[in-house]
Amino acid sequence: MTMPLDPQTIDTSDVRRRYFGTDGVRGIVGQDLTPELVRKLGRAATLWAGPGSRVFVGRDTRASGPELEQAFAEGVIEAGGNALLGGVLPTPAVALLRLDLGVVISASHNPPEYNGVKFFDREGQKLTDAAEAEIEALLETDGPGGGDVNEIEVATDSYLEHVLDRFGDTLTGLRVVLDCANGAYAGLASLAFEELGATVHTIGDDPDGTNINAGCGATDLAALRRTVVELGYDLGIAFDGDGDRMLAVDEQGNTIDGDQIVAILALHLGVDLVAVTTMANLGFHRLMREHGVRVVTTDVGDRYVLEALRREGGLLGGEQSGHIIYLRDHVTGDGLASALLLCQAVRGRTLSEASAAMQHFPQVLVNVPSAQGMPDVVAEQVEMLNAELDGDQRVLVRPSGTEPLVRVLAEAETEEQAAELCERAAELVRSALAES
Repeated sequence: MTMPLDPQTIDTSDVRRRYFGTDGVRGIVGQDLTPELVRKLGRAATLWAGPGSRVFVGRDTRASGPELEQAFAEGVIEAGGNALLGGVLPTPAVALLRLDLGVVISASHNPPEYNGVKFFDREGQKLTDAAEAEIEALLETDGPGGGDVNEIEVATDSYLEHVLDRFGDTLTGLRVVLDCANGAYAGLASLAFEELGATVHTIGDDPDGTNINAGCGATDLAALRRTVVELGYDLGIAFDGDGDRMLAVDEQGNTIDGDQIVAILALHLGVDLVAVTTMANLGFHRLMREHGVRVVTTDVGDRYVLEALRREGGLLGGEQSGHIIYLRDHVTGDGLASALLLCQAVRGRTLSEASAAMQHFPQVLVNVPSAQGMPDVVAEQVEMLNAELDGDQRVLVRPSGTEPLVRVLAEAETEEQAAELCERAAELVRSALAES
């Protein structure tokens, strides 16, 4: 039997991560993501953490979840670790309750046919690129065996108690629609809001294993917008399937994205620094500048926002897509905690009034299919294009970390200008792909 390797002795300087993307390992179940791969990830991650490690595992509501959870647990056993299974839990709950490792079987906002594996270290932090490379280097390494599995039945209660204690305040009189994406917050988020006195109407609250993120949740706000307006409620909150993202809808049915939410919270909480990604709206930067708030910009991915906040000593950050991070009494982004903070921030006014503080520059996004990533020449062409613009327009082109796409974003003062600019940049990508 091959003995486990000490991760500190593994040379990963030339290792290109084959499986890990922007947030863990993710793919279509049975194709890119198989039980065998998940078993190997369980074994490798436990060896990386150290034989005998305790690994807390949660999952979302996908039909493939129980099988992949079992496969991961088998890998933990092979590595001599102890797998503690918490069942269906939001990702932030796993981050809070992690032991030597925290693991979530989830593909987050992706459609039901996808699944994935996300990791948190013993500090509740997402793994670095180097750590992910070290785990990949251990995928074919045998373990000593002798591990075991236990089920934990109080994890949901512990998480809800933490969020209510640290982020809760009275919401009496608030009427809110919650879209739980038929995911991990189904049957849970409403308990928190009702406990704080809000009147709650839920949609996307009946998971069947095949409907997570399907026409609901943070990836599709149509049903939430319609419901808020029809019921005449104060606002709506949409979570994604694993609960680490949230977006909002105001009383008029308008979408309030992550940039606007971070802006509202920054002014409400009085922070002097925020961290956002390169996707953040130009209007966000302008508002923060007006209020003397320093903005740290990172690559796309909430783990990079987290790294920046810890490096700079900040508390608040987020992504336009809805990852909202507030590190007072937490270790990662939390959709439920962020939703409660937002509701407190707009108390005494409407959400539309609160969001009006930030001018929202129109953005147009086009996804260009690409199985080969983004050709190097595109970056040079986009840099030249941005150099031509006047500062109130910009183009951002990047390969997706989770799908075979190149994402092209254009931003300008008018929708028409943004659309023209986006098509111009997308054509650069298409031409480069055709020539490569």
